Amino acid sequence: MNTPTNTSATPTAHAPAAYYEQGTAAERWTRAGLFFDAKEYVPAARVLETLTAEAPEQLAPRLLLARAYYHSARLAHAERELRAVLERWPVEDYARLLLGRTLQRRGRPTEAAPHLRLAAAMSGDLPQH
Repeated sequence: MNTPTNTSATPTAHAPAAYYEQGTAAERWTRAGLFFDAKEYVPAARVLETLTAEAPEQLAPRLLLARAYYHSARLAHAERELRAVLERWPVEDYARLLLGRTLQRRGRPTEAAPHLRLAAAMSGDLPQH
């Protein structure tokens, strides 16, 4: 019996681990961005996991990793990454906003509220009274 094969140029989340680690950091950053832009969040996260492990001091890959986790509904991973980002960069308003939204999606609105308020205050998006 002939079974259809995946002829897509985009690898699946089941591609060999070496694929996600292949290339320079700049090439992997570009690849992660392409996956993310194509809404292929799981492969984007796989690439970004290697980048963030190599350079945890880089904010941009860590934020994109958190976003990939969020969009792929890996909310516990997103929360963990966002808390780590905020520990290192406490004034990162987008991380604060995304943590609040992640907590909301996890059914923890009371815990989310202060993060959302702080993000709004930091970005200047407070409602006018």
